[in-house]
Amino acid sequence: MNPISGTSSKAGIPKLIDETIDKERFDYDICTTQYAGHACEIANKAKAEGIDIVAAVGGDGTVNEVARSITQSDSALAIVPCGSGNGLARHLMLPMNVRKSIEIINRCEIHSLDYGIINGLPFFCTCGMGFDAFISMKFAMSGKRGPITYAENVLKEGLSYQPETYEIIDETGKKRYKAFLISCANASQYGNNAYIAPQASMSDGLLDVIIMEPFDLLDAPQISIDLFNKTIDKNSKIKTFKAKQLHIHREKPGCIHFDGDPTMADADVDISLVSRGIKIVVNPDADKSKRQPNMVQTAFSELFNDIHAVREDITKQSRNIQAINKKLLRRLNRI
Repeated sequence: MNPISGTSSKAGIPKLIDETIDKERFDYDICTTQYAGHACEIANKAKAEGIDIVAAVGGDGTVNEVARSITQSDSALAIVPCGSGNGLARHLMLPMNVRKSIEIINRCEIHSLDYGIINGLPFFCTCGMGFDAFISMKFAMSGKRGPITYAENVLKEGLSYQPETYEIIDETGKKRYKAFLISCANASQYGNNAYIAPQASMSDGLLDVIIMEPFDLLDAPQISIDLFNKTIDKNSKIKTFKAKQLHIHREKPGCIHFDGDPTMADADVDISLVSRGIKIVVNPDADKSKRQPNMVQTAFSELFNDIHAVREDITKQSRNIQAINKKLLRRLNRI
């Protein structure tokens, strides 16, 4: 358990675990992380001891530390989501409620699922470079968590960020793109129900590669709406394809991210997928068609719908002004 993940206290969680866990089925211990990387040490020790399930109580960073320590083993990952984004838990349609997520563990349905590797670093949701990696670095340095802080960084830095040119080599050959960002997705979202790869599957043996082309200020609201409406792959500024592995060359070294954690990397980046390489406790009742948007998703969608309406109004007014100008020019020409 990571006591500082997310924005809420974890003080009551041990009591909830004790009340909810199926003690006829499981023995359990709770280990509290003390520093970055400590979850890796705890999970590695659990794997060596043959522990059946290692549960990450925390956010995507804690989940990544636990998961990458138990890949290619008989130990399964379980998630009690308590972070600010909870990307993997949301993709797996696990409950955001602590008690209900423990009840999912009690049911103990385990699947072998895919994971990715970027420059030797395992990821389970997404990795990438460009603007999302740049923002991940800013977010990590901000000292505050939560979707509002993330949105503030996006809005503050988005207009000044300069796209780069990337050369991508995959199984089909070489491609060249100028891009705002490149994301490689094993799962569908960044977190907070922002779907960068709505069609991504953790059991298809392929990564979804998303290339976001440069765009202007008027395009930004629609891109944001599409992220939360699971329609980003339909946007004209988005190019997508699937690959099992790829090599990316960019103009210079820079930041990359793996599951939202930023790190610096050389100009050359290698990304690959490991098929069914990790066991994960899943929700037996997961049903995408019945999924309801959470409060964050609804708030963002309403905000960006308002922005979209203002944008349309500005466009109409601009057209009216252009029409008036043409009339004035015609009259001036007569004079």
